[in-house]
Amino acid sequence: MTEQITLHRFDDMHCHFRTGEILKTVVPLTSLYAGRAVVMPNTRPRAILDADDVTWYREQILAAIPPDHRDCFHPLMTIEIRNETTPAMVYAAYRAGAIAAKVYPRGVTTNAEHGMEQLLSAQAIDTFRALDELGMLLLIHGERDEPRLLVTQREEAFLPTLQQLALQLPTLRIVLEHVSTRVGVETVRSLGANVAATITAHHLCLTLNDVIGNGVHPHHACMPTPKGFDDLDALIEAATSGDPKFFLGSDTAPHLREKKECAHGACGVFTAPILPMLLADMFERADRLDRLDDFVSRFGAEFYRIPRNHRKIVLGKRSWCVPAEYAGIVPFKAGELLSWQLIDSCVC
Repeated sequence: MTEQITLHRFDDMHCHFRTGEILKTVVPLTSLYAGRAVVMPNTRPRAILDADDVTWYREQILAAIPPDHRDCFHPLMTIEIRNETTPAMVYAAYRAGAIAAKVYPRGVTTNAEHGMEQLLSAQAIDTFRALDELGMLLLIHGERDEPRLLVTQREEAFLPTLQQLALQLPTLRIVLEHVSTRVGVETVRSLGANVAATITAHHLCLTLNDVIGNGVHPHHACMPTPKGFDDLDALIEAATSGDPKFFLGSDTAPHLREKKECAHGACGVFTAPILPMLLADMFERADRLDRLDDFVSRFGAEFYRIPRNHRKIVLGKRSWCVPAEYAGIVPFKAGELLSWQLIDSCVC
């Protein structure tokens, strides 16, 4: 039985830090084990839309990193693309340090009320071509919202759009974020080398039953929503397969307890405090612990064309109980026992 594992510091290719006091709580938790995090731009009250926003938000994040992790952890900045985003805005954001741009189709998730409506329009394609010219990535929340479409069907309904984008822009690197269905996995595999997908830890644990199957569990609610057991099996297989098209994007999404436990609860699962330990347990149960390091630190770096983190973390077999909350934010698996624990967070 494996009692200790050493992993490269993670590249979390999909991370929500929010702003203000929440940011000050959650940035240190990710910086414990991650070398880099791709920071999502759908913040409020200020969204990250242009070069000035990128500079402002990076400064907020850097100020929240604990001093002993400032050499170990670096945020990777993004902008949100909306209908009014222009190639000139993309060029300026790139000069300010953005490495990717995120698309939220309108209405599909938290803070997507101003999201894009026509991803295949001539204006959108021109903006995406600017990303391609600069070597930036296009990150897509791959769901479509429309009348009489169940929330469980949104990802599958979006996939034809993904296929068209990948064919029209064959050199633009596109990431289908937080893939949640078997058909999503199969679509990513069927497309060219310019298309990959992130997988979250919570989508490797949950089905829709865990959200609404026996009462409502608000801290399991997320978008895209967890699906069926066949989808869960496909995601576990993809994450543990050693296929470089699939890599970690935790979509850790903190909300204060009162924003989750209410009549119109926010969507998002807060996995940051337990991410390495949770993934180690899941890969061990799949008898694929030897493939965890590639999933969390190699495949994402290769797709983003950035060097692999050289510093490492160490996990040991030590049972511990997940805290009930962190400054008013309830983590995934709160109150439950995990069998792996972080015992060294920055090994040179």
